[in-house]
Order: sequence, then structure tokens, then C-alpha cells
Amino acid sequence: KVGEALNTNPPKDVSWWGSSDPMEIDGRDFLNTPPTKTVRFGGSVVATLAKYKQGDLQQYELLKHQLSDPDIKDGQIINWLQEFRSCVTLLGKDHEHLIHTILRLPWLGRSPAVIEEYLAFLGNLVSAQTVFLCACLKMVVSHFIPKRVKICEGGVDISDSDDDEDENLARTFGHCHQALQVILRYVPSTSHFLVPILNEKFPFVQKSSRTLECYVHNLLRVTVYIPTIQRDVLEIVIGKMLKIDVSVCSQGSGLTAHPMAEKLDSLMMVTMSYIRDSCLPKGALDVERTKELFRDLLSIFDKLILPTHASCHVQYILFYLCSFRALAEAFLEHLWKVFQNPSFAPVLRQAAAGYIGSLLARASFLPVVTVRACVDLLVQWIHGYIDSLDAGGRQACCDVTLHGPFYTACQAVFYALIFRHRAILEVNMKKGLAYLQGLNLERVVMCQLNPLNVCLPAVINLFAAFTRKYQVAFCYTVIEKNNRQMLPVVRSSNAGGSVATNTNPLDSFFPFDPYLLKRYCPNAEHVDVYIRSMDEEDDFLNKETPHSDPRIMGMTPGSYDRAFPCSPCSVGSPPVGFP
Repeated sequence: KVGEALNTNPPKDVSWWGSSDPMEIDGRDFLNTPPTKTVRFGGSVVATLAKYKQGDLQQYELLKHQLSDPDIKDGQIINWLQEFRSCVTLLGKDHEHLIHTILRLPWLGRSPAVIEEYLAFLGNLVSAQTVFLCACLKMVVSHFIPKRVKICEGGVDISDSDDDEDENLARTFGHCHQALQVILRYVPSTSHFLVPILNEKFPFVQKSSRTLECYVHNLLRVTVYIPTIQRDVLEIVIGKMLKIDVSVCSQGSGLTAHPMAEKLDSLMMVTMSYIRDSCLPKGALDVERTKELFRDLLSIFDKLILPTHASCHVQYILFYLCSFRALAEAFLEHLWKVFQNPSFAPVLRQAAAGYIGSLLARASFLPVVTVRACVDLLVQWIHGYIDSLDAGGRQACCDVTLHGPFYTACQAVFYALIFRHRAILEVNMKKGLAYLQGLNLERVVMCQLNPLNVCLPAVINLFAAFTRKYQVAFCYTVIEKNNRQMLPVVRSSNAGGSVATNTNPLDSFFPFDPYLLKRYCPNAEHVDVYIRSMDEEDDFLNKETPHSDPRIMGMTPGSYDRAFPCSPCSVGSPPVGFP
């Protein structure tokens, strides 16, 4: 019948679209190739829409059926789209099902002619009928992940994979971004509608690492040509990663075996690569671009990361960015403003202090002068707090609800000095010792709030050993007194009373403890240096603290409860190996 169509005029309801040469189809010799499927039944699109408007649904349903043909050919798609483009103003809300059928056409992976025609159709549609803007955006975004692959044997699905390793995947994603840019060109307000769709279409975290990685990569790629949504996109990505991170970190030291660890690792790598490529195009730091990214991430930090307790990895996004020029100081200044502002919730102030102490301790790229300046601020605040209590003339008890910011500030100072006292002393031993003695840490540890009874025993032991070695403060007298008297640490209850708390009363965690995931941005030199330096510091502490003492553990999130099932006061005398 196809051969007859070449030599006769097509019937009224059948049209043929072929090459201008009747003996050649798509550049192929007609006589030596099988016939291609280019027959269409029904009238023109305009006529079909007119009949539909009059209540005649037969041609309309036939049109949708032909568009849904899984074996539809490139030539058919092109000619359908050309006809739809010519009457796009006729396609209104009443034709929603037809439009959705067109949007489900398998246009990706087709010939360049199909891609070009489909993009032109999208542009025409959204410019003439903005009611279909969100539908078009959802269609494009749905292709941000590898297509699902189902394998059936004997009519039974034996595989349902969303991890298709299509060699043309990069080209497919590229065409998706072309489509978004076409839509954006015709509808400048596209970004307002796009962000909720990006969040809605985010794959479930149970999907494969490959699927999640592809989707996040494509989300971040959108910000390259729609920079106004960078903060919103990063917030979506970081919010999803935080949920995975908290789940992974709940496993403690065995987190690398957690089924979600690989997924988090992949997403962190993609995000870090984005930061690197944004801040270091062609290897040179783009200062303005880096500052802009920092402002967006700082906003997300305040909204999502700071209030999230015991995440282990996502905060390293800020850590990595802070390794660039002067951003660490800006981050510390921001944390300090949060900590010292009484209008912030105590839990946020305590978290900010924890970030300050951990960054000072672990960031080897921080110069000693910055460490000293931050320690000075914290110590001055601590002494001011003690002064205000002494001036009141009232006896204070170890209540972590009333004095939580004070205790976290003390722990931040102790923790920072444990890791950085060597750097302070290496510059000039005499001046370094004078500086440490000038902090008057003896007054801090001897005050009535008794921080050595509240801070983590691991921190207390290491701090006591270091201060004893350099005659900066004498902590062991207080520690032994606390052990003898078993002084209670209390937490005020909502009912107005107090309840005793014996395990990790500050609910402490150290946000920049060693990063344990495997892939973590292997090209990030700043982070690699950091990790080596951090390991050296941990070795130093391990040498000065005997491993035989079970109370000295790695200070990582969640490790406290496993190592200290009893009272936090139960820390011992000076380690034998520490002079």
C-alpha cells in the first residue's frame, strides 16, 4: 500500500510525507530498504480540533492514539510538530490531554531534525499558551535522570533498573538544558515556576547513586544559565543531602558501611566539583563569583545546616569554600555574631560555638593570628559571663539549660587550644607561653560554673594534659574533686524544675571531625592538605594520650554515648605518658 501511495494521490484522510525524490527515503535507496512508517490516518490537526470543538471526538482520539504509538518514526514526529506549530494558538486548556500526549513524545535520542523541531514547538507553545508552561517544565525535568530499564522474561519483570548507562546520556541531558533555555527565552519568568518543580521531581533517596548523582548534576547545571535560582537550587540539594547525612551518621564509626553512604559520597563529590568549577574557572580564583556563592551558602547554612544536629559531612561544603581567600574569617565572624546574640535560640548559639571551636581546631589553612583572635574573643566573653555571675552574688549550679552557651564557649576554647597550641608556641615559645598564660584559663576552670564537670571527658583530659605540661592551668585538682563529690549536672525542665543528666550534657558534636567518605572531591587540594594535617594532629594527640584508657576516644559525633555509659565526671588523673 505504501508503494501505491507513491504513485497516486493520497486518499482524503491519509497523507504522506517523504523525500522530494520518490525513490529515496531519508537518504536511503527505496528499492533496497524496507518501507518506513510514515502513514498517518485522520484529517489535519486544524480540522480535528474544529471537529473536537463541535463535540466530535473520533478524530481527536485517533490523533492522540497515533501520537502515542511506541514505534513512531522521526519523519512522523517532525511533520506532526510542524502542523501543531502552525496552529498553536488553537491549543487551549481544553486540549490538555492532547498536549500531555505531545509532551510524552520520545523526542530525546532522535535525529537532530527531530530535536530542532521539538525545541521550536516548545518555544511556540509556551509563548502562545503559557497555561502549559509548568507541564513543559515538568516534562524536561523528568529527563534529568537516566531512563528506567525493564527486563522481562516470560512476561515477568526480573529487573527494574533506573541506572541506565546510556552512552548518549550526556547528549540527552544537553538537549534537556537546551529545552529549558528555549522556554526561558520566551517566558522570562520561568525561574519562578521552575524551582518548585525541581524540588518536586527530586528522586527518592532510595534510588540508585547514579540516578541521584545525575539529577543533582543537572540541577546545578541549570544555575549556570539561570544564576538567579542558585541559592534555591543549592538549598534543595543540601536539604536532601542533610537528611541522608543524619541517617548515615547515626551509625557512628560504621558509617562507611551504611547503605546510604555511597549515595551521600556521590552527591558530595558533585557539589564540591560545582564549587570548584564555579570559584576556580581555568584554575584562577574568581573573587566575585566566590563571594556570591559564599553568601548563598551562608544563608543555607543558617537555615538548614546550623540547626541540624550531628551531621557529619554536609558542613564540609562550607569548610571547603572557606579554604579560599579570606572566607574563613568571614565565616568565623558570622558564627561569632550568632553566638554572642542573645536573641538567637540557645541551641543555635551553642551550635555556632561548636562550629567556631571545630573550625579553629581542624582548619590548618587558618593562620595562627586568626586562631588567636578568635580564642581572645571567646575567652573575653567567658570572663565577662563569670564577672556577671560574681557580681550577682548568687551561687550558680551546673545547669546546661541556663548556661549552655557558656559551657559550649569553654569547650570550644579547650578544643581549639588542644589542636592549635603547638602552632601558637612554635612561632615564639616565650611569647606563646605569655599569650596562653594571659588568657587566665585558671580562673575559667576554677569558676563556680565548673566547666570541667560539664564538657566532654575526652576534651577535658586532653586539655588538662596540655595545660599541665605548659603550666597554663591546673585542672586535675578540679577533676579529682568532681570525681569524689560526683557533682550533678542538671538541665532545667519545661515544668520549671531540674532533671539530672549524666551523658553528654551539652549534646556536643564536632562538625569538622575527620571526613570518612571515600570519593570526596579528589581534586580539591585544599581539602587534601587539610586532611593530611588533621591526621598528623590526631597522631600527636594519640601519642600523648594512652590508648589503654577507654575514656579517651575519637571525638566524633555519636561516639560519646558508646564510650561513656556512665557519668561524664568520671575522668581520671593525668595520663602517664604526658609529661
